[in-house]
Amino acid sequence: MNGSASATANANPWLKSYPPGVLAEIDLQQVGTLVDLLRDSVSRYARQPALESFGKQLTYAELGEAANAVASWLQGRGLGKGDRIAIMMPNVLAYPAILFGALVAGCTVINVNPLYTARELCHQVNDAGARVLFVGENFGHTVEKAGSRLKLDETVVVTPGDLMGLKGSVVNLMARRFKKAVQPFHLPKAKTFSSVLAIGQKSPPKPVAVAPDDVAFLQYTGGTTGVAKGAMLLHRNVAANVAQIDAWMRPFVKIETQHVIATALPLYHIFALTGCCLYACRIGACQILIANPRDIVDFIKTLKARPPTGLLLVNTLYNALANHSQIGTVDLSKLTFCIAGGMATQAAVAQRWKALTGKPIIEGYGLSETSPVVCINRPDLEEFSGTIGYPVPSTEVSIRSPEGRVLPPGEAGELCVKGPQVMAGYWNHPDETARVMMPDGFFRTGDAAVLLPDGQIKLVDRIKDVIIVSGFNVYPNEVEAVLVSHPGVLEAAVIGVPDEHVGEAVAAYIVPKDPNLTAQDIRTYCRENLIGYKIPRRVEFRDSLPKTNVGKVLRRVLRDEALGA
Repeated sequence: MNGSASATANANPWLKSYPPGVLAEIDLQQVGTLVDLLRDSVSRYARQPALESFGKQLTYAELGEAANAVASWLQGRGLGKGDRIAIMMPNVLAYPAILFGALVAGCTVINVNPLYTARELCHQVNDAGARVLFVGENFGHTVEKAGSRLKLDETVVVTPGDLMGLKGSVVNLMARRFKKAVQPFHLPKAKTFSSVLAIGQKSPPKPVAVAPDDVAFLQYTGGTTGVAKGAMLLHRNVAANVAQIDAWMRPFVKIETQHVIATALPLYHIFALTGCCLYACRIGACQILIANPRDIVDFIKTLKARPPTGLLLVNTLYNALANHSQIGTVDLSKLTFCIAGGMATQAAVAQRWKALTGKPIIEGYGLSETSPVVCINRPDLEEFSGTIGYPVPSTEVSIRSPEGRVLPPGEAGELCVKGPQVMAGYWNHPDETARVMMPDGFFRTGDAAVLLPDGQIKLVDRIKDVIIVSGFNVYPNEVEAVLVSHPGVLEAAVIGVPDEHVGEAVAAYIVPKDPNLTAQDIRTYCRENLIGYKIPRRVEFRDSLPKTNVGKVLRRVLRDEALGA
């Protein structure tokens, strides 16, 4: 190591812990755009399956053709560079085709949670200035309810069977008959996706000079702490993050044989968008699209039919799979990697998963504003680490005080990030952009963390979720991890509630495995594992916890309920 490299390693201690074969920097000159990524994959993996849904496959060549048809149709409607296109649907074959088609046309994609209410849909679509909305038929009633409040040029209705040929009609019939019934809706001016394809296939799209600095996505934050804002992710931001993931994983993920990645997290979520859809495209993997991951029985049937080599899930899905009686019917011997993100992974869940599969959960960390990956554990990890790992190549992190002072290793502060994956800013919110971007280019994540001596980052909690009990900090993640390690607990969430004596008290909401579990059982167990002020004063049992569509527990909902908000 030369003097310059040695100085860099000393300033960035994580570099000393990088796996063999992983470089400190990616070549940013070779990153290109997401359109380049698609075209390269279509050329390289043309005959390999790219997508599979309900047993129907599309090859990379077919995905490229469908994307071109979408791009051609958009251009025929007068849309082009910089115009915004919204997608509101579950994981079906049409989703990646629409996404890539919009990018090929030079447009910007807005991914919309299909479970949004009409009010939430209107806010996001109108805030982004979207001109076209592609919506799954199960959610057409929401668009109808929004009505004229949506300022759109076109609405396109998509069915689960689109892009499936003759099988599509059978899939649509089965979906309407046996899944949640499609609520009737009336959108007389809406186009069908099949008509979009038919028109778009008549002529190839006109070439568009898509540049790395063009906005690829307006990725809206979850809005758990306020009004949702669109993070402007440039082509170079997201393409760089795909390259960073690939650089980190490539020594361990050989692509001589095609990988099978189960895409259970919704593609509108940044973790699935980059980690599943775009990374899978980069390595020529086949994505198995899971339309409804909450249907664990159906999810397991799909995994049984198509044993995965890679999983990217959140803690709650790993937990649900590991605790299901039918998981033993799935061949998990082909698993190469099991990555977790989106929320804190609990040690008890990781232990159950390792005992079941022999594979550790490799936890990572990211945000919508960072495309999303910032840190990830080594893929050759033997046991769950309890940290979020090391910053990926070309990424700097620092732990800072509220005043912006860099804190030494071992001291908790706000995790701040700098790298090519960091957003350009918030759409139409320069004030919010200024609040999170520091003068030296670091982005303030809002998460409390500690830098360990070897360069690993240990996440403590969301700064706004920290509970203050008599002046002592209590981190919900820690208490939740203890609670779910109890053999009678399936899931747990912890919040702070007002208390006249100690300021805030710890309240625990528990989904039990054991129907005989009592609040006293919980407190007794916590006394063995937690200091007194961290023990929940309030224990409430629930049949379920409020969650996002990704499976992330919504502490905010519990807080609002407790406060009567």
